[in-house]
Amino acid sequence: MEAKAVAKFLRVSPRKTRLVAENIRGKAVEDALNILKFTPKKPARYLSKVLYSAIANAEQLPGVDVDSLVVDTVLVNEGPMWKRIMPRAMGRAYRIRKRTSHITIVVKEV
Repeated sequence: MEAKAVAKFLRVSPRKTRLVAENIRGKAVEDALNILKFTPKKPARYLSKVLYSAIANAEQLPGVDVDSLVVDTVLVNEGPMWKRIMPRAMGRAYRIRKRTSHITIVVKEV
């Protein structure tokens, strides 16, 4: 059995989130939560929230042992960008792209 959790439109860069997501892919759920707890990066907080949600979704399925869950897949896709401008010298304006992420975590039983 597998359970899935999705968080969309998170205000964190997908490129930086993928670096943290690589650390938990294929790990046991308890190990993954410990890794995220001690990772001093902003995406670790978002990933742990989505992982807790996936665990809670798995608990709702009949006959699933939560202790034997493993992180099967972690997908980090780009969401829409917020476009802002930064005023520069001589009347110019540079574009600032504030990126967002969609995070999907699938957990399954071993």
